[in-house]
Amino acid sequence: MAWVILIVSGVLEAVWATALGRSEGFTKLWPSVVFFVALVLSMGGLAWAMRDISTGTAYAVWVGIGAALTVIWAMITGDTDVSWVKLALIAGLVGCVVGLKLVDGSH
Repeated sequence: MAWVILIVSGVLEAVWATALGRSEGFTKLWPSVVFFVALVLSMGGLAWAMRDISTGTAYAVWVGIGAALTVIWAMITGDTDVSWVKLALIAGLVGCVVGLKLVDGSH
């Protein structure tokens, strides 16, 4: 269950990162609200998952998921250009996250 919570928390990291950019320095209400709600849920989930997953692995997986999804979302919405190099780097990041899951031992 800790891994499911960690993955959801990583997705929420991408949500709050995207909302932060859209809040324009907290001058827009709804992106700011989404940011704060997603931030609290994401951090809470990370903290909960870290009870069963080592700190280094949990944090790296959380950041990796959030970073990959944030860049992918920016590509989908046209906020950043799509390139084969970026796609290859995201694939490498996802591969590293999966690798950390596979080699993670218990606390």
